[in-house]
Amino acid sequence: MSSFVLDKEAFVRRIKRLYTEWKAPSTGHDDALSNLDCIMSVVGAEEDVIYSKSMALQLWLLGYELTDTISVFATDAIYFLTSKKKIEFLKQAQNITEEGVPAIKLLVRDRTDKDKGNFEKLQKAMHNSKKGKRLGVFTKDAFPGEFSEAWKKSLTESKFDHVDISTIIAYLMCPKDEAEINNIRKASLVSMDIFNKYLKDEIMDIIDSDRKVKHIKLADGCEAAIGEKKYTNGLDPRSLDMAYPPIIQSGGAYSLKFSAAADKNTLHFGVIVCSLGARYKSYCSNISRTFLVNPTENMQENYTFLVSVQEEILKLLVPGTKLCEVYEKTQAFVKKEKPNMVDNLTKSFGFAMGLEFKENSIVIGPKCQALIKKNMVFNLHVGISNLTNPEATDKEGKTYALFVGDTVLVGEQSPASVMTPSKKKIKNVGIFIKDDSEEEDVDDKKTTKEDQSTEILGRSKRNAVLESKLRNEINTEEKRKEHQRELAQQLNERAKERLAKQGNSKEVEKVRKNTVSYKSISQMPREPEVKELKLFVDKKYETVIMPVFGIQVPFHISTIKNISQSVEGEYTYLRINFFHPGATMGRNEGGLYPQPEATFVKEVTYRSTNVKEHGEVTAPSANLNNAFRLIKEVQKRFKTREAEEREKEDLVKQDTLILSQNKGNPKLKDLYIRPNIVTKRMTGSLEAHTNGFRYISVRGDKVDILYNNIKSAFFQPCDGEMIILLHFHLKYAIMFGKKKHVDVQFYTEVGEITTDLGKHQHMHDRDDLAAEQAERELRHKLKTAFKSFCEKVETMTKSVVEFDTPFRELGFPGAPFRSTVTLQPTSGSLVNLTEWPPFVITLDDVELVHFERVQFHLRNFDMIFVFKEYIKKVAMVNAIPMNMLDHVKEWLNSCDIRYSEGVQSLNWQKIMKTITDDPEGFFDQGGWTFLDPESGSEGEAETAESEEDEAYNPTDADTEEESDEDDSEYSEASEDESDETEDLGSDEESGKDWSDLEREAAEEDRNHDYQADDKRNGSKFETKKTGKSSKHSRREREEQRSSSHSKKHKSHSSSSSSHLKSSSSKHGSSSSPSKSSKDKYHSRDKHHSSSSSGHKSSSKDKDRKRSREDSRDNGHKSKKSRR
Repeated sequence: MSSFVLDKEAFVRRIKRLYTEWKAPSTGHDDALSNLDCIMSVVGAEEDVIYSKSMALQLWLLGYELTDTISVFATDAIYFLTSKKKIEFLKQAQNITEEGVPAIKLLVRDRTDKDKGNFEKLQKAMHNSKKGKRLGVFTKDAFPGEFSEAWKKSLTESKFDHVDISTIIAYLMCPKDEAEINNIRKASLVSMDIFNKYLKDEIMDIIDSDRKVKHIKLADGCEAAIGEKKYTNGLDPRSLDMAYPPIIQSGGAYSLKFSAAADKNTLHFGVIVCSLGARYKSYCSNISRTFLVNPTENMQENYTFLVSVQEEILKLLVPGTKLCEVYEKTQAFVKKEKPNMVDNLTKSFGFAMGLEFKENSIVIGPKCQALIKKNMVFNLHVGISNLTNPEATDKEGKTYALFVGDTVLVGEQSPASVMTPSKKKIKNVGIFIKDDSEEEDVDDKKTTKEDQSTEILGRSKRNAVLESKLRNEINTEEKRKEHQRELAQQLNERAKERLAKQGNSKEVEKVRKNTVSYKSISQMPREPEVKELKLFVDKKYETVIMPVFGIQVPFHISTIKNISQSVEGEYTYLRINFFHPGATMGRNEGGLYPQPEATFVKEVTYRSTNVKEHGEVTAPSANLNNAFRLIKEVQKRFKTREAEEREKEDLVKQDTLILSQNKGNPKLKDLYIRPNIVTKRMTGSLEAHTNGFRYISVRGDKVDILYNNIKSAFFQPCDGEMIILLHFHLKYAIMFGKKKHVDVQFYTEVGEITTDLGKHQHMHDRDDLAAEQAERELRHKLKTAFKSFCEKVETMTKSVVEFDTPFRELGFPGAPFRSTVTLQPTSGSLVNLTEWPPFVITLDDVELVHFERVQFHLRNFDMIFVFKEYIKKVAMVNAIPMNMLDHVKEWLNSCDIRYSEGVQSLNWQKIMKTITDDPEGFFDQGGWTFLDPESGSEGEAETAESEEDEAYNPTDADTEEESDEDDSEYSEASEDESDETEDLGSDEESGKDWSDLEREAAEEDRNHDYQADDKRNGSKFETKKTGKSSKHSRREREEQRSSSHSKKHKSHSSSSSSHLKSSSSKHGSSSSPSKSSKDKYHSRDKHHSSSSSGHKSSSKDKDRKRSREDSRDNGHKSKKSRR
């Protein structure tokens, strides 16, 4: 108990109220306290007892329930007898020295004599208090147990006169202070959430699916829902409980009492009465509603009347009014409006509520004389029972009851405020089941769906502090690599397991909203343009009515893609294009047709003359001109509204901000907000309330940020910066300034951001020195204020909101967007908050990090963040200096994040699509090991490349890059391009320098010499020689053939010939002077054999490979010669 803190202010305030009332009673209807000599209460250890006056008094004074504790309130002192641990807690009250508060005396239980000595001390103090005869007790409280029984026996022997003080103590505790009201308000919010988000949706689902569910099962579901976070507004679940078992009733059996219990009967789809209440920190709340399934007109009328009765009672709950008067006036109202309903009303209209769910002595009934006081809380409920429905088709629906109840707070003025403002009008609780053909407008229900995927790759709290590199550390790089190997082994297994648990959660395909212009023909406009079969634009229904074959046909504006108008001669043309499957669409318009197989109108064109006939006011084309203008106007308005709806459609509904009236709320003034609410920058104040922050600008604009929506909170001091800021990275986007925002920042400037360079400055100028000193003081003052604000918020929220501060010394430059900024790690994130837009990466969301363009000759490298949600786009940071690579690796390694590196930039969009399309196949093939430079796949690729590149070893990376670009350029050349180049001239003649042309000319001369030798050697060699001749002579021979065969053959052979020529020319087909003529001839033979179609495929592949090696070798040397 020593860890529990006593609220001393509340204790002193409430003790003073008790002793003041005891000494000078102010309650007119009960004077029990005035005749008392002493007050005593005992709390036993019985778990079955939920509510008792003794426990309520203890909770009211101390804030905690202390079992096996005796409290004695004498005139001169307060005595507590309890165990040693509880005494340690009560010692906090012993040091209080306030006027009007008696001394606190603590007695530790003595088990050796079964507390006989302690009992004697207490009885002695009771006898010494005033006359020592009349003892105020709670007579109905009976706690079993050895300790309680022993005390009762001891009291019986002392022969005190016992006086029941239950009523007066209950009335004393009725007016609530601010802390109590906040607790009841939180309990009320939980009651509303369970009712609206669980019970209401569950009943709707049962009715929709026509399931049979018992009342008791629904009630048990409500009790289970209080343990789920989505229904508890982020409150501590240990402090939450149900105030009473939820009550669900239907099917003709209704008992409008809170002592009723949900039975095992099946839910009847008629009148369903539901009551439930949550309890937070022992403070109770309640909400009661009635659902009406297909109600008759009479039932709807009765329900509306019941709601009006409750509203009438709210007006009557005014401080100073007797509760019996409220009851009588309500009865009079019912007699006046519906006299036949008086006998069906409930016997009372509510009761006081607080630490106990029901104060039996403070009831809105005919006999209660208690006066209403400000800040009293009531469970206000009104019911009508034993009503009949003659139109019911079944027995269960013949009899029904109506019941409405809320938690209400009495204020200074009428009416009392409702703390459970869940909608209760007939349109909100009436469930109308109709045929599918009938259309009805139903309020959209947006249910907040929390991500159900279980986090598999959970890490311990990250530590971003790098270990200092000392000289005696043995091979830090090896240790890092070993750790990375361990992370790599775990990565695929955990990712596979996580994806398996997530299941096949595919995105639901969006269907284009089926917009209907007119639900019936009666809504069609009766304008003369429509009757005259002219184009008419109906602005109200956003519809264009077009004449088609003499019939007015309405087209909603959403079906029109675009329109165009043109004037040709005496006629004006208006062309209207419609959306249809297969048409080019915008980003948000593709594949949104519910029936893509239907017949669609593609376009409609109207023509009208510009010539004005005699007697006409305007030319007929005026109708087209007017329609063109109006369609554009309506289309613009429709698209603007659609864009706003798209912006809002995935917004998650936030809880209501609970404002704290405490003047000591943490608050910061003169802050700017980013992004701006409006175009102009304005200051405002940020204040922390019960469940969130509220920012109010000087213009009155409000931005609310709830604690349970904050994913990460950052405080960046002004060290080395020109601004000091608080930044909130949210779980779900919030809307302000007509846009959604996930990052919201509050900052203030420190010193001058701009400097006047024209101003004469001197290093010893007194004004400058004073300005610098003032800036230093301002920085210190702002830093202290912001830090104090953060600490107060963390204390107030019990560390629900914790502020991270970036580690500036671990920062490194990078360009996450357009400009280079300093990226700074925090304990769980990597952020840049100074520049806008901000960059925030939560490390717990990161799967792995990949470094691209890691090459020694490059100055910078890129950093890719792959998230655990593979459907999420990867984050990229460009232009990180190469000298920071080890620093970044060390930081990631210390955060237990797997990283890899490569020399190329990868197409991550295609990679992630491949993974998401077939995640199982991806992990079966090795998963993320493909990024590892030591993996088998990359090793094989490197081996293949090394075999091809044996002929040369590039000394400059630029040469390799240039040749790669050339190869890819020519490998992608089309046949059409090849034909064009033949018509314009050979590739060898275009774009070459003189040295290349001279070498080619020399080679041609040598080729002619070979031909002459071959002729002398006979016809046998002539056949071979013909196949080994140059491509130029071959083309000349082909051109001499017949024209028809030549044209046909040229289209096929020239493409392959052109391809080889361009490749060889690009690489420089001429050999270096050091090469022998035999090698050159052999090289030409290989070139020819690779292009010939008569050879076998095996020899063809070998020759092609050799030709590539030779041509690449020649190309490399020729380029060196060019340089």
